[in-house]
Amino acid sequence: MRAVLIILVVITPSVILTDVSSDAKQMAALVALFAGLLTFVEYNTEAPSLIEFRDAPPFNRVRVTMLFLTVLCLSVMESGRAENTSLSALMQAIGQLVGQSLDFPYSPVRLAKLMLAGTATPEQVQAVRNAAGVAYLTSLISLAAFVTVLKIGGWPMRDRMFNVWINLPTFDPTAGDLVERLERDARVNIILGILLPFIIPFVVSLSSSGVDPDSMTASQTLIWTMTAWAFLPASLFMRGIAMGRIADMVRHMRRAQGAADRSATARASRAF
Repeated sequence: MRAVLIILVVITPSVILTDVSSDAKQMAALVALFAGLLTFVEYNTEAPSLIEFRDAPPFNRVRVTMLFLTVLCLSVMESGRAENTSLSALMQAIGQLVGQSLDFPYSPVRLAKLMLAGTATPEQVQAVRNAAGVAYLTSLISLAAFVTVLKIGGWPMRDRMFNVWINLPTFDPTAGDLVERLERDARVNIILGILLPFIIPFVVSLSSSGVDPDSMTASQTLIWTMTAWAFLPASLFMRGIAMGRIADMVRHMRRAQGAADRSATARASRAF
């Protein structure tokens, strides 16, 4: 089921957009099959390698939901270019409203427009602005939902075993103090999650004269570029929050174990 859901996420733009070539559809199908196979293998093997928090729901469920909603909203909005429907018109109106609201000086949406070259037309700039606004708003709503779910559900469950090796396969728990390293990585991920929406457009604008507007505003390119621009920072922010809560869980367990050891030592000394 997880593999099927990942496949659906990848092929969503190709299914919704009507002006997609057959070659692009075949490429999307190939990428979807690879992503689905990777997900299937990762969740059905005892030794994880890439996917984090494999056995710690609902972390990955929220991330996949955020990814799917972002791709779906942008795909519906972009489908109005070729065939305008009531749903695409509604999404375009929402995108224009959100894009205008978030397009203020030094905002991520304003900086996203800087990735375009100076030859971009007003329509192309507006398309990037609206897509960036929808993607960024979706990531903010998903972050709020993620924090709410963690608070309500008390994640990670302290009455349930949390396997660091399975859920954090790239994290070495033996190198230094576990709590300190978890807290340090949590702070680094949160800082990166906050700064990446600002850094990426800035680096692109500095390293070149800007992205070609025609290639950037192509429907599939715009969808996946804006999705990655909003999803990666939000995913890092969520990872930082999760690692911070794991550090709190480990600290709590250490205190409980220390109290239990002191109590056992006191009982043993009294009995002696």
